[in-house]
Amino acid sequence: MKKILLLFSVSLINLIGAQERPKLVVGIVVDQMKMEYLYRFYNDFSDKGFKRLLNEGFSFENMHYNYMPTYTAPGHSSIYTGTTPAIHGIVGNEWFSRKENKAIYCTDDTSVSTIGNGTKDEGEMSPKNLLSTTVTDELRMSTNFKGKVIAMSLKDRGAILPGGHFANWAFWHSKTGDFISSTFYGSALPSWVNEFNNEKHYLPYFEKGWDLLKPISVYNESLADDNAYEGKLYGSKKTIFPYNLKEMYQKHDASVIRSTPFGNDFLAEFAMKAIEKESLGKDDITDFLTISFSSTDYVGHLLGPRSMELQDTYLRLDQTMETFLNYLDKTVGKGNYLLFLTADHAGAENVNYLKDNKYNVNSVSPKDIRTNLKEFSIKTFGVDVVLNYSSYNLFFDKGIVKSNNLDLAVVKQEFKKFLMTLDYVKRVYTEEEILNSSGADFYLNFIYKGYDPTQNGDIVILDKPGYIEYHGTGTSHGTTYTYDTHVPALFYGWKIKKGKSYGKKEITQIAPTVSQKIQISLPNSTESNLLEEILGGTFRSKPTFLQEIKK
Repeated sequence: MKKILLLFSVSLINLIGAQERPKLVVGIVVDQMKMEYLYRFYNDFSDKGFKRLLNEGFSFENMHYNYMPTYTAPGHSSIYTGTTPAIHGIVGNEWFSRKENKAIYCTDDTSVSTIGNGTKDEGEMSPKNLLSTTVTDELRMSTNFKGKVIAMSLKDRGAILPGGHFANWAFWHSKTGDFISSTFYGSALPSWVNEFNNEKHYLPYFEKGWDLLKPISVYNESLADDNAYEGKLYGSKKTIFPYNLKEMYQKHDASVIRSTPFGNDFLAEFAMKAIEKESLGKDDITDFLTISFSSTDYVGHLLGPRSMELQDTYLRLDQTMETFLNYLDKTVGKGNYLLFLTADHAGAENVNYLKDNKYNVNSVSPKDIRTNLKEFSIKTFGVDVVLNYSSYNLFFDKGIVKSNNLDLAVVKQEFKKFLMTLDYVKRVYTEEEILNSSGADFYLNFIYKGYDPTQNGDIVILDKPGYIEYHGTGTSHGTTYTYDTHVPALFYGWKIKKGKSYGKKEITQIAPTVSQKIQISLPNSTESNLLEEILGGTFRSKPTFLQEIKK
């Protein structure tokens, strides 16, 4: 009798202590979002958007990327796999592959084709180049493929990579204005997507145009509306409000919406429709929705981090977040969803803005870099041995090196010495130095974690702080420096207590933490370091049940 009672007690303990999961996990990535924007624009936000996440959720105030290059595709991949490009294989948005001896795009896949109203090239996409599983993959497997994963973004890579290998659907925006996908996910778009596309939700945004959301006095955290550090928005004569988006759309195509804050609104509309039509969070099997807001990146690149346009984009995104959170409360139920928000990278200050304020830095033309490398090669070796230079990677043409009886090791060292004489260069590392990294060199450790010897270059260059390999307006990103690595990491909702952490954290901690939080398998290549501050309270306490047994 005692044995039966014991077995019964253990069974009940296991039942009560069994894993609990939220009905829906929502992963939000804001493209090119600096943590600093939450501080700079805080007083201009409403109480129910970003402030709701900050004040009612848990904020990791010192979250950083731990590798180079800090670009969109590696960022999304690292967030969701819990590892770095050296392991998951997405070493850039596009890169020259040593193995393939050609440039490749991160999600290119000519074995699949476009579904929906998009061009041929726009839909030849899949996650085949992603070598690791994602937290979304592990959710699919842990629920025996019953939990749904829906991924979306204006950018193909912002949807495909977070969705992983097993997503039910990934959707991205075509220049036709429609959301499209590829035959990797199915043979035809779901009927609700076709219905959404046919309603042309983007057109009202073009009709309305883009003016400041709030009185101009609110934008005192930004530079003057018309300044020398901004690029031109689709041929605008001046970068000043208001913008005639209808005229831009008529001259170009629907992709214009991406470089306005309304691309985020448009995507949020689509996300809410997906929750409704795919019945996400409607049963006890956890679903996962990934959303990547891309317009912040387009606006940031073109107009820069100190522009009124960027501030307006974030003030509008704050409103969009309020609408979306309210929708989740209504449809999934407050407390039934777990949401995290982070960014795929941050971004640098405009170089000319820094220079005009007496910081001795310069913008470096990628075209000039290639010209200088070619000239040095011919002058030193009598022949151009440079095969490719892109994304801080220098590749040598091994065939030319060999046919000219050159020693590759000597070539590398001569180029290294030359590069170290250039004003903008901080460090130069050869393949051998990268692969033999001990972890003691702070900069080299970043490069090592972003380096795949089958795809990356013979030499990797690190520029000095403040320098950008870009044109003179707007901004870019990609380095090891905090202006590129420091991003928000906010957790909210299911079993998340409010609070803040100021200890340094790494972006690769998000995926394993979410996996542990909802008790599924870890992504297969994750480094498995956790954000322990938010892991409390996942289980009911077994001692409490034992106390009940004794009654």
